[in-house]
Amino acid sequence: MQPETSETFTGFEELEAFLTGGGPWVCGMDFPFGQPRDLVEALGWPASWEGYVGKVSRLSKDEFEDAIKADMASRPPGSKFRYRLADRRSRSTSAMRLFRVPVGKMFYRGAPLLLRSGLNIEPCRRTGSERVAVEAYPAVVARRFLAKRGYKSDERKKQTGAHTEAREELVAGLGSEVLKEAYGFTVEVDEAWREKLVADPMADELDSLLCAVQAAWSYTKRDEGWGVPEECDRDEGWILDPKLLVQD
Repeated sequence: MQPETSETFTGFEELEAFLTGGGPWVCGMDFPFGQPRDLVEALGWPASWEGYVGKVSRLSKDEFEDAIKADMASRPPGSKFRYRLADRRSRSTSAMRLFRVPVGKMFYRGAPLLLRSGLNIEPCRRTGSERVAVEAYPAVVARRFLAKRGYKSDERKKQTGAHTEAREELVAGLGSEVLKEAYGFTVEVDEAWREKLVADPMADELDSLLCAVQAAWSYTKRDEGWGVPEECDRDEGWILDPKLLVQD
């Protein structure tokens, strides 16, 4: 069993240094790597992932957000957002969302960083690098144990005992047969780490661990396309999890 360690990055410079450093490694990252195909077409951006992410990297933050808002304004009420297939299967928010959970802003900062790094980005850009980035979404793992129950809070003052109990249940679930049946392995967490993961109301490190579960599962499927189904549009990207291999 490998020792449990963690490293915290507090800025994009530290993250970029990690991404461009030595491998091999597989890393699950909790932000959308791509945008919906029909959004890219509507905005007149280049069709390929490399092309439109390169385009986005040359836009200012305001220019990027204005383009998204203009597309939303052109669409009828109730259909403002466009969705990738991965968004629909994972029941996540649209990759273009700029508010509440602003994953569109995360894409704006994260995807160009991936493009510059030379990584093997599954399935958007397969470079053959031993440094492999996969898109993760920890909520998909958490729902296997908690269904719709919440386990974290954006503010400590909103934390409840139910959140703490949910984190305890989720951490325990990582060592259960439920996880093994879905992902093919279990995760052992020592008591010090267990207490730390349960105590954090923001659940940042717990979410990182759930992303690592998805990355590890994807690694076990590396000889089968890393767990990316044939129907995936590679220029949109894909969230790597066995749950997304079938349509509910």
